[in-house]
Amino acid sequence: MSTAVVVDRPGEHRLVPHEPVRPAAGEALVRVHAVGICGSDREVYQGNRPEGYVRYPLTPGHEWSGTVEEVGAGVPATLTGRKVVGEGFRNCQVCDRCHAGETTLCTAGYEETGFTVPGAMAATLTLPARLLHVLPDAADLTAAALLEPAACVAAAALKANALPGERVAVVGTGTLGMFAVQFLRAGSPAELLVVGTRPDRAALAKEFGATGFRTRDEELPGGFDVVVETAGSASAARTAASLLRRGGRLVLTGIPAPGAEGLDPTDLVVRQLEVHTVFGAPPEAWAHTVRVFGAGLLNPTPLVTHELPLAAFAEAIELVGSGDPEVGKVLLKP
Repeated sequence: MSTAVVVDRPGEHRLVPHEPVRPAAGEALVRVHAVGICGSDREVYQGNRPEGYVRYPLTPGHEWSGTVEEVGAGVPATLTGRKVVGEGFRNCQVCDRCHAGETTLCTAGYEETGFTVPGAMAATLTLPARLLHVLPDAADLTAAALLEPAACVAAAALKANALPGERVAVVGTGTLGMFAVQFLRAGSPAELLVVGTRPDRAALAKEFGATGFRTRDEELPGGFDVVVETAGSASAARTAASLLRRGGRLVLTGIPAPGAEGLDPTDLVVRQLEVHTVFGAPPEAWAHTVRVFGAGLLNPTPLVTHELPLAAFAEAIELVGSGDPEVGKVLLKP
């Protein structure tokens, strides 16, 4: 029998029978191949997600890959049978921000797959077909389940606009950090430094294209044109800013705890730093991610350390929050 995970309230979940939802007009029914777990899923389970950004009871799962099984009226029949990934933000498409392509800033309010509407921790997922991005026929769907976090980093890479020959750096060595290395490496930087707290990530960072690696307690160089921060702490943001040359470009993707002390505004003004932030990924970033993945320039596979059945949801959540350096990306297989 097909099943789905339902989190009734923080700390309480069930595995329930799952009945596919037939696609209405403009929708597609996707058979889920794999779904990733990230820190925000753990927040949902623990009840730490900010108010307005989760709605219980809920089937989680916003990082996923699958194959289209059925489409509703108005959706091209040729989409059936294709391997896909999908955007999470359910934007309105009619506000000024959506018209500008900034769909993660939709003024109609926050709605996202796996947080306020049913997600992919189930055998199937039904969603608006306009949110789907088609993968090459030969794509590895297990690897593709990581394209959602990759798309968030792609948004950062696009905002960073690193030019060939520039000096670039990444602060953070988790999944997002390793994706940032790959996106920035594809732009042919003169130097690509990775800064983190885990020396054991040095080999993987260099495998992905880093030219240097340092821990944050070591003496750090400066003068970088572009720095992308992925660690999600205020101290990491400050470290990232310290690496920049005057007039350099900083992109923050991590979300520190509420109330964290941020960057020094005097430093930002005096050094005329250009600061960008990322929350989610607009269609442009998704398209860029799928293109880079299809070209073989993005390799998520080495980041996956655990593949578990859907019934092991609680175990997977614990693994993600364990702090064990041997735990990378955890996937559930419906």
